[in-house]
Amino acid sequence: MIYVNISFAEKRVISLPNKQLPQMSYKRFSFLIGFTVWLLATLAFRFFGQYFFLTENPLVMIGLYLLVVPLLGLIAQVVFQKYQLNQAQRIEAAVWMVLPGMLLDTICIQFFAQVFPNLPIKADAPFGAWLMWAYASVLVFGLLRKKLQARA
Repeated sequence: MIYVNISFAEKRVISLPNKQLPQMSYKRFSFLIGFTVWLLATLAFRFFGQYFFLTENPLVMIGLYLLVVPLLGLIAQVVFQKYQLNQAQRIEAAVWMVLPGMLLDTICIQFFAQVFPNLPIKADAPFGAWLMWAYASVLVFGLLRKKLQARA
């Protein structure tokens, strides 16, 4: 049910038909999440990367490497829990999550100066290394997450 505030004192309830949308498969959902994360990250680097991807500052770069692990781990965990995936499915979901970004980032890295004109050209190698770290962290969460939960 949806509550609609018509006035400050009166609320009415609107009932929607009780039709459920078809459930999206975990593979498709993982791919969609991966594409969305890639798109948002690419846009962030394209328009604001010059403010936070400071390759000359080791502390900033270490911070970026450390920040991406729990952030992507949280995203992966949401997918794993949403679909209550077993270990093999977690690995598969992790692969589906990183696939769109890995494919599209090959183009971004190849045409780094055109895609990210706001970043210095010498940032291309650190950017590629950071991407590999980010993608690897998602894959590691797919491999190890179930084992980490079993210990706790």
